[in-house]
Amino acid sequence: MIFIYKRVLASVILACSLLIVNSCKVSVDPLQPDLTFPEKYRSSGETDSTEVNVMPWKENFKEIHLKALLDSAVYNNLDLKVAIKNMDAANQMLKQSKLGNLPSISLGVTGSSNRPSDNSLDGLTLSQFLGKRHVEDYTASVGISWEIDIWGKVRNQKEESLAAFLQTEEVKKAIQTQLISEVAQGYYNLLLLDEKLRIAKKNEELNSHTLKMIKLQFEAGHVNSLAVQQADAQKSTAASLVPKFEQEILIQENAINLLLGKMPGSVKRASSIENMFPLEAIRSGIPSSLLSMRPDVKQAELEILRANALLGIKKANMYPALTITAQGGTNSFQTSNWFNIPSALFGNVLGGVTQPIFQKRKLKTQYELAKIEQEKAVIVFRRKILVAVGEVSGALIKIDKLNEEQFEVDKRSKILQNAVGNADMLFKNGMANYLEVITAQSNVLQSQLQSAEIKRAQLDASVELYRAIGGGWK
Repeated sequence: MIFIYKRVLASVILACSLLIVNSCKVSVDPLQPDLTFPEKYRSSGETDSTEVNVMPWKENFKEIHLKALLDSAVYNNLDLKVAIKNMDAANQMLKQSKLGNLPSISLGVTGSSNRPSDNSLDGLTLSQFLGKRHVEDYTASVGISWEIDIWGKVRNQKEESLAAFLQTEEVKKAIQTQLISEVAQGYYNLLLLDEKLRIAKKNEELNSHTLKMIKLQFEAGHVNSLAVQQADAQKSTAASLVPKFEQEILIQENAINLLLGKMPGSVKRASSIENMFPLEAIRSGIPSSLLSMRPDVKQAELEILRANALLGIKKANMYPALTITAQGGTNSFQTSNWFNIPSALFGNVLGGVTQPIFQKRKLKTQYELAKIEQEKAVIVFRRKILVAVGEVSGALIKIDKLNEEQFEVDKRSKILQNAVGNADMLFKNGMANYLEVITAQSNVLQSQLQSAEIKRAQLDASVELYRAIGGGWK
């Protein structure tokens, strides 16, 4: 028996040696993207060529109500919780892959009783030699199975599991980055709607005053009924904006609460959007810094590593598998002798090499599909880079141009504010008609709304730049 075991082990060792010699022939060359980054971002102004500076969100968003909302979102957002659970699941798969080089061990205990037919050969034999009509068999054994990692299959499985785990971590970061951005922009939009509502109510009061004044002029015979009708229509236009903005405020509050994982309700906020200022001390750095800062870009880079590992696994499946199995334990046809050692002991060892020959092209197809996925991963990575660079450039351009636009709109608003006062005074003294008063008031309303929109857009652009360069996950 010992001689047979030695022969089996010698055959296994010989097979291992032959396979190791040929193992270099099945290696897979990892596919790496060929990327050329621009030296700087395209923008309308001077771009920052220094290192990227992205502070944690708690240091960037300093307004007390917004910080409280962001803190609640990070801890309670449901999408973020799902991402964390995905990380936990990937971590379990990673732990499993780390034990891939170890053999599988199983413990089995079986007992059986078999009664053959009295007219069968087994039945006659049992009756003649043992004086029984049934036979029993009891076995307790330990089985070991080990597939030797000749072609690097287990190594690639470890690399694939590690890349998958790191991907889930980057997905969680990307979700948090987007979450911080959406909550901040929703908050700024809520403040904008508050400002619009105040402007609409203020203009409604102003138009009501103008309507009363024109009615007095009508009663005195200085204007006709058309003047009263147009002033009344102007007042209704301003009044109709009030319920419109109130509706949008309630909807925006519900949207923010959804991001916070809460039921619809009110949102505590600052008194005015004028108290808000664009994020400071954000340096965009150079485009190549996006590789380390943007979670979605890092995720796409990890997908290339994962695709490389999967390709190695599929290629290894096409080559021989070397498996060693062993089993040992106790066996007896009587329970009284089951553990009578050493006579009840048994054991066997088997070493085998299995080479796939014809699998209906399944293995070849799986390999080719993995190769395509590898190439797709590189294309997606390149696209992620282009999108990321484009988003940073777009945010920089927005910030530059909105600053220029804000300057002109503020100057126009001051001129129109003075025009309203002058038109009102001239109308009272009979030196201006009612159309000039109504036109001046309408222009002020539109200018104030436009100024508030630009203020919100500036805040949004700074948040967008913060997100685009990889801020929000720290």
